[in-house]
Parts: sequence; structure tokens; C-alpha cells
Amino acid sequence: MIENPTIPLPEKEYVTLNLGPTHPATHGIFQNVLKMDGEIIMSSQATIGYIHRAFEKLAERRPYNQIAPITDRMNYCSAPINNMGWHMTVEKLIGCEVPKRAQYIRVIIMELARIADHIICDSVIGVDTGALSGFLYIFQEREHIYEIFEEVCGARLTTNTGRIGGMERDFSPKAWEKLEYFVKHFPEKLQEFENLLLRNRIFMDRTINVGPITAERALAYGFTGPNLRAAGVDYDVRVMNPYSSYEDFQFDIPVGTNGDTYDRFMVRLEEMKQSLSIIKQAMKNMPDGPIYSPDVPAFYLPPKEEVYSKMEALIYQFKIVMGEMDVPKGEVYHAVEGGNGELGFYLISDGGRTPFRLHFRRPCFIYYQAYPEMIQGGDVERCDFDDE
Repeated sequence: MIENPTIPLPEKEYVTLNLGPTHPATHGIFQNVLKMDGEIIMSSQATIGYIHRAFEKLAERRPYNQIAPITDRMNYCSAPINNMGWHMTVEKLIGCEVPKRAQYIRVIIMELARIADHIICDSVIGVDTGALSGFLYIFQEREHIYEIFEEVCGARLTTNTGRIGGMERDFSPKAWEKLEYFVKHFPEKLQEFENLLLRNRIFMDRTINVGPITAERALAYGFTGPNLRAAGVDYDVRVMNPYSSYEDFQFDIPVGTNGDTYDRFMVRLEEMKQSLSIIKQAMKNMPDGPIYSPDVPAFYLPPKEEVYSKMEALIYQFKIVMGEMDVPKGEVYHAVEGGNGELGFYLISDGGRTPFRLHFRRPCFIYYQAYPEMIQGGDVERCDFDDE
């Protein structure tokens, strides 16, 4: 058929696809309005704010020791890291030095939380690509981690563990027993999970070159954590700005090359092994001594037996519970290496009993800004990747 140049060709039509905010394939509530050419994503417009819960404003109305439960909800896949990050921020503000034993216990708990977070991310990537078995194999290990948390603090998911100035209690013999069991058996289970997915052709086809980002673009967006390391940048807060005695531990920083979903999977897989190594080192070299700094009695509930028998302890109990403890004026920023990247706390105190201003640097919110760029030109069925 010979085209008539005098008759204009019809403009190409595109389809608008509303992915979310309640799409069953999304892990969390967000919305993406996609402009589609068949199955190919031409552009995407992200809608933010569905998960905004006013944490910072809530925190500005609460005493410092009552803000930890709010941090639990920021990333409940690795809540203890959020708790510890907040405690360290307040400790930096008040000039508190935490005993070495408490620091090592914190490291163990944070690395367990990191493993639990990575288990979720990597196993759900497998589920999204159609592989359910790996999810079932490895999720039992997350259950063992939660049993340790439950033994340590009485909670599993939203832990509210630790206290400003140290830990609320030492590990019990049962907690050490469960920890030793996990350290012994986890490598075998992780290897099983790795064998199911690592060289699986279907898994590789559905993750390699999917959602890639270069190191330059990742840095421009402000990427941190596994997503930045997958792009080839070896930035890790635990190494660059050590906290909680991380300088005492030997571990590698795994990096990728392509910054795609497969590299992100691989980086988290290797980080679980490194976290296990850190836990073993902390168990082997655990210092003796107190688990709480004696310099900050204003933030540590006295023992109940003393509350019932001593007036001073009763007064401290009342003042702490009612949030009547003042802190010095100051402005601090403290960051920890969360399960998904740099988790920062920017705190301004005017000397009152609650923060004057507080800002949480949440890593996943920053990643989401890059989501439209990362999926442009991709197949809609292959771009539903785990961007956490």
C-alpha cells in the first residue's frame, strides 16, 4: 500500500495505567501513573505521601525516651536499628558515653535486624519474579531472629529495645542460647536460598538490567546503603563514620557494578554473610562491665525493688515516666547504617523536655524519587521490582 503524503498519519496513542495505590504487587502504599506504549513504560508520575504519618511532629510533642516507639514504625523490618539510632542521637546531644559491653550488644542486635531486613528484601524479590520456594526456605530464619528479639526485650516486630545510655537489660542465658543456635545454623539455610536463585535462569532474566541506575545518578539522587553499593560505590556509614564500636570489627563492603535489581539482590545476600561475621566477632570478644552509663540516671528507670523502698528512686521513676527531664540546648545529626541505607536523625533542642525540631532522614523516600527514571523504557511486568 502506497501512503498518501497529503493524509496525516494518526498520532501514536498511549495507554495510561494507574499502578496503585492499592495494587497487589506493591510492597507499601504508593501510586505510579504510567504512560504505556503497549507493555513498555514511556514515563511515570509518582504520587508520594501515602505512608506519611507525621512522625516528626509526633516526636516534637513527646519526651525523648518516649520517641523510640515511633522510630519502630519507620521501618518495622529492622526496627532495632531505628531504636539504636535514636538513642545514639540523644546520647550525642547530652554527651553520654555508653559502656563497651552495651555497644557490643547493640551491634549484635542491629546486625540481626539487618539480616532480618535483607531476608525480606531478597526473598520478596524472588516472589516477585515467580519463585516462592526461596521465600519459604529462608523466612524461617527470620522467625529465629524474632525469637531472639522476644527473649531480649519481650517484643518481636516493633521492639522498642535499648535505652538512652545503654541497654535496659543484659542478654539472658536463654538469649545467648538462641543466638548461638542461629549463628550455627543460618549459613546452611542461607546457602540453600542462594542455590535456589543465584544462577536460576528465569530469576536472572527477570532481574538483570531491570531498574538499573549508574553510580553518578545514584549519588546525584542521594542514594545510600545497598542500592548505592549495588551501583559500585562502597559507602557504608559503619565504616565512614563508625559508631557503637564498629571500628573494632573486621568486615567487607560488598559492591555491584550495574546497579540493577540483580546487583541489589547480590549485595544484600553478601551483606547477610558479613553481618553474621560481625555477630560472631562481637560474641567472641564481648567485654565485661555494665550495660548502662551511670552518667545519665535521668533516662534510665531505676530497679523496681529500689522504687518500692527508696524515695530517690521513686522520684526518678515518676520524673522519667512523666517526661520531666530537661536536656541541654544543642543541634546534632547522627546517622546509622540502616537495613536500606543511611538513617539519619537531625535534632534541635531548645533545652526543653521535648525536641524543638526533629527530622528523620529516611533512605527509602529518597530512592522513590528515582523510581520513574529507573523504570522508564522497561517492561511493566519486569519493572515491578523491590526498590527498598
